[in-house]
Amino acid sequence: MTSLDSATNPAHELPDVSQLVVGVLGGTGDQGRGLALRLARAGQQVIIGSRDAARAQASADEIGLGVRGADNAATASESDIVIVSVPWEGHAATLTALRTELAGKIVVDCVNPLGFDKQGAYALVPEEGSAAQQAAALLPDSRVTAAFHHLSAVLLQDESVERIDTDVMVLGEERAATDIVQALAGRIPGMRGIYAGRLRNAHQVESLVANLISVNRRYKAHAGLRITDV
Repeated sequence: MTSLDSATNPAHELPDVSQLVVGVLGGTGDQGRGLALRLARAGQQVIIGSRDAARAQASADEIGLGVRGADNAATASESDIVIVSVPWEGHAATLTALRTELAGKIVVDCVNPLGFDKQGAYALVPEEGSAAQQAAALLPDSRVTAAFHHLSAVLLQDESVERIDTDVMVLGEERAATDIVQALAGRIPGMRGIYAGRLRNAHQVESLVANLISVNRRYKAHAGLRITDV
């Protein structure tokens, strides 16, 4: 594994993350698999994690591009950056079980706590305030960030789509960690990582997905976000 530089980077200068190993917990789901595919196509070393190592390897084999599959614990241990893309219902249990393996790692939480009823999607409010804040509380020895919430799983998995033109809002307490996640987002053609505040602001970022689901249903689209004047 490559060690991560903890030095602060100026806003216009993001670090080289091309040699870092990225693990995706929940990599057999639509969002996780799509992120694994896009990052692997960009040349990143990627490990797909699942509770079932065989299922993870089967998903990795479908993607190809050097992607590996492993159980969640091995994925966390062998990665520099770990993206959490698991169902909200299993979020706390998954992270609690991996506290040791995730110690010292940059953890990128992209989980959106949502409920659904006859009126559509709506945001849930975790006791900690957001999924990302729950992750930070459960992983005190990890460098927790939040990002990749507003990406269409359909577009991520569509290999005929060369570019995904959208911005990725990145939140976190540590500047060096958010710089690394911004740089990782920028590896995917069309994407740009934008710093969007500390983890206390993660709830509104996560909950905005409910609005995007409504947009997509009304306009039969795969909407994303662009931040202007930056």
